[in-house]
Amino acid sequence: MADFARSAHPGVQAQLDRLAKLSPAGDRLGLERVRDLLDRLGRPQDRLPPIFHVAGTNGKGSTVAFLRAALEAANRKVHVFTSPHLVRFNERIRVAGQLIDDEPLAELLAEVIDAGAGIEPSFFEVATVVALLAFAQSDADACILEVGLGGRLDATNIVDCPAVTGIASLALDHQHFLGTRLADIAAEKAGIAKLGVPLVTQLYPPQIATRIGEIARDKQAVWVPRGQAWNASARRGRLHYEDRAGSLELPLPRLPGRYQAVNAGLAIAMLRHQSALHLTPEALAEGLAAAEWPARMQRLADGPLLRLLPNGSELWLDGGHNPAAARAVAETVQLRFDDRLPLVLVFASLAAKDPKGCLSPFRGLAAAVLTVPIAGHDHRDPADLAAIAGQLGFRAEPHGDVPAALAAIAAPVRVLVFGSLYLAGEVLAVNDQIPT
Repeated sequence: MADFARSAHPGVQAQLDRLAKLSPAGDRLGLERVRDLLDRLGRPQDRLPPIFHVAGTNGKGSTVAFLRAALEAANRKVHVFTSPHLVRFNERIRVAGQLIDDEPLAELLAEVIDAGAGIEPSFFEVATVVALLAFAQSDADACILEVGLGGRLDATNIVDCPAVTGIASLALDHQHFLGTRLADIAAEKAGIAKLGVPLVTQLYPPQIATRIGEIARDKQAVWVPRGQAWNASARRGRLHYEDRAGSLELPLPRLPGRYQAVNAGLAIAMLRHQSALHLTPEALAEGLAAAEWPARMQRLADGPLLRLLPNGSELWLDGGHNPAAARAVAETVQLRFDDRLPLVLVFASLAAKDPKGCLSPFRGLAAAVLTVPIAGHDHRDPADLAAIAGQLGFRAEPHGDVPAALAAIAAPVRVLVFGSLYLAGEVLAVNDQIPT
């Protein structure tokens, strides 16, 4: 699957155009290219503040958001690298708390692309190296790296000595790269484990946990599994966390969804099982209340898209794109909304994804499914998606784009745009809600 990026800044766009021509399309795993590229640039990965490295199928982005919010609540400056971006490439790279500006981004892209002559790094490898170079050139107290794909062979795994590593929820995704069994995927994610470094993980079925434990032992990492070394749960409107150092009662996360309490628990456990930085319970609580993560059950504000809907409607957005994410979102819908406002899905799917698995959890919840394309990406035809939705029992119809789908709605509804982070980025851009 190819990455795509556009920029309104001519300097950034010129370098992105160069990258599109020079870099092979699609995902490429392996550390040789990124290692060679970083060596040519003076190994900036060796000049970073304490690193928090996060892998997982679902929830890793939210975990990153909680880590960042808690660290910033403790008055720490934080570098953050995430992917993909939703609207602007700059979203991937946050330097000491601020999204990277266009001018330094253009310069760093040019420097990295020039240094990559003969290596042919991928889009993601270049993005990773640009981030590491930017981070090495600016002072901060912590650095958070989100794995792009897998873990063991992901470009972010070039760092040798993180302060702590963590694995969020696991599910089948990217099987053509990571394997068709959850145990295989777990092993790839656990490949971020490092000698003597805490590896904090969620609660998994026994077979999966056993495989992660094997990898941790092989790497001589300090395995910190939920259910044994720590635990977290939402009860009576509070987040209850406990580990060997004691227990905490904290506010529930600001981010909606019961699963966000689990992601927040992982972030807290990562912070409490590393020794580079100390955070107070007050900073943890403030971080839970402050954390934001676009396109995760996000209610959209007034804007061009919302105005296409009848008065009294709501417009929600989630970038979930696999069945596990769909189940979590459907559970949130069921628990959060108890009024009579009908739910309509505006749905799209990349060609390599599982649309039936993503739609099935919404049976009995959604009154209709309106299918759309994903501009500029290899996607399922909206007519084919509508046929799949119809087979599942939904009233379904295809449309040419999201505005057309919304304009076809005649009565007040609650709309959830769902199925792809690329689609989510398109929606945020059209509704004038650019992540900052």
